Amino acid sequence: MSQNEQIRRHLEAGKTITPLDALRQFNCLRLGARIHNLKKCGMVIHSRLVNHNGKRFAEYFI
Repeated sequence: MSQNEQIRRHLEAGKTITPLDALRQFNCLRLGARIHNLKKCGMVIHSRLVNHNGKRFAEYFI
């Protein structure tokens, strides 16, 4: 199963995903690129900026 498919299923299950989640669960180093691909295929994906321990990153959800 492709990373796009794994991430799509993860999001459709009602879960959120961050770059660290994607790396740990799907060995995906470029979550932003995978999200872009899914959006191009018509999937509506939202994001929010998270600040955690002085680090900023995106969290994606549908």
